This record gives sequence, structure tokens and C-alpha cells, in this order.
Amino acid sequence: MKKILVLGAGGQIGSELTTYLRSIYGGNNVVAADVRLPMIDAIMQGGPVEQCDATQAAQVADIVKRYQIDAIFNLVAILSAKAEMNPMLGWNIGIGALVNCLEVAREYHCAVFTPSSIGAFGPTTPLDGTPQDTIQRPQTIYGVTKVTGELLSDYYYKRFQVDTRSVRFPGLISNVTLPGGGTTDYAVDIYYAAARGEQFTCPLKPGTLLDMMYMPDALHAAVQLMEADPSRLIHRNSFNVTAMHFAPEEIYAEICKVKPDFKMVYEVEPVKQSIAESWPNWMDDSCARAEWDFKPQYDLQAMTRDMLQILDARFAK
Repeated sequence: MKKILVLGAGGQIGSELTTYLRSIYGGNNVVAADVRLPMIDAIMQGGPVEQCDATQAAQVADIVKRYQIDAIFNLVAILSAKAEMNPMLGWNIGIGALVNCLEVAREYHCAVFTPSSIGAFGPTTPLDGTPQDTIQRPQTIYGVTKVTGELLSDYYYKRFQVDTRSVRFPGLISNVTLPGGGTTDYAVDIYYAAARGEQFTCPLKPGTLLDMMYMPDALHAAVQLMEADPSRLIHRNSFNVTAMHFAPEEIYAEICKVKPDFKMVYEVEPVKQSIAESWPNWMDDSCARAEWDFKPQYDLQAMTRDMLQILDARFAK
């Protein structure tokens, strides 16, 4: 990759991926684009910025052409719980942006990274050690868009030789950007509550297992896959990746090792609980490890220490 476009650069993943990419490839070689401006100062001041509605193909094509982009990171989506409130919006934004990226990439010979998700699976999928290749029958519009995205990306690779690659991210936990309406967001919110000295209200039942990953591992995985030797890639769209899995009481217990006075209560949100129960407890990521040497660095204990150290310092100011 030499010239990179990040669509959805103001979102939970995009805001961190943009600065991460710029640290590797140079600020001027990574264009940050989002439908809403301005974004955070680090993005606005760190390299080129463009306002872009990714559901408008002409806008995407214009940026790709002007900056001679050779890789698009398409992060445009409405997250799971939020998309259930407006399914057609979730579909139109998620699939509209993807189709535009694929068509632009076909014309201008770009590679495309579009993250899939644990949400691409459903209740009939094996929940423990979910295989790389297995049944995918999601029950959310978010999941439907992700399965569609995987199939479309594979189609454009096989039919038009567009270099498409993606991972199925589990829940992502960030110390930089607040979550945006996903089912796994409680695992971010709980750290913020602990750092602020507040009681946390958990929206999921005890015992609800979900796959998770700390954002630094997610950013590294995205770049590592895009730089991987294509001759080694068998699956492309989309690789299972994971780092840890836990239930609410387990993350609570880990936080209490650092903050013994921290309190949590349960107030189950039915929509989020239903979505969580339809997703895998943990995914088998052996294909990612074999085909491009994926290996996360953070487990629950290491992530908790890092999250609380960073958030405590931030809220102490």
C-alpha cells in the first residue's frame, strides 16, 4: 500500500486506524474521509481530509482519482443495535458504501478492506469454536449486511480480480473513541464507568459470553492482512480473528482487581441480549494464524491494566 483512503474515518475504528496508518505510511499518504466534518484534531491536522458520503459513488471516485489511491479501507456501517432501530438505513449505508467501493476499486485498480463481524453468524452457527467455514444465518440487519459484504467482496475478487480482504472482528474495545451502538459496547462502557468512579449498569445477563479484541490488536490485524502475501490467502473474505472471550461478570471481576470498590448491577436490554445470544461465544481463528500469521498481543488481564491506566490518567486531568 502506498496511497490509502479511509472511509468512515470519524468512527470508532476509523478514528484510530487513520492515525495508525499515518504512523506507518506517512501522514500525506493516508486520506481521511467521512460524511461529517470536522473530526478529531489528530485526524484533521495529521494529513489530508475530505468530506465524503460513501453512498455516493462519484464522491468516492473523485477522491480515489485525485489522490491516486491504491487501497481503500471501507469502515462505513451502522452498528448492530442501532441498525435494528432502522433496518433500511443499516442496509442502505452498509451495502451502498460497499458496492460503491468495489465498483470504484474495479475501475481504478484499488485493493479494498471492509471489515466483517462476529455478527455475520447466527443462532444455528456452532457457538463454541465457530469454524472459519460454517453456516451463516444472522438474525440482524447488521449481520445480513456483513454476510452480503463477504459474498460481494469474494465475487469482485473472483470475477474482476479486485484485491478484496477482510476480517470478522469480534467486539472491539477502545480507550480512544466511545462506542456507537453495538451489542458488545458494554465492554467499553464498563471501563469508562470504573475510571469515573461510577456504578455500571450492564445490559447483558451474567454468563453471556462474547468474543472481544483490544483495538491495538484490531488495527495491527487490518494492516497485517492487507500487507500479507496474496499467494498464501485462501479465504480472503472473511477471516475469523479473536483475542479473548468473557462474560460480564468476568470483566467485572478483572476490573475489581484494580478497583475493588467498583460496583455493577444488571438491567438487561432485550434487543442487545437477543443479539448477543445469537452470536458465537468464541471463534476459531486458526485460518488467520496459518495464512497470514495473525497473533493478538492482549488478553483480558493485559487489556484491563492498559485501559484503566490510560482512562485514569485522562479523567484525573
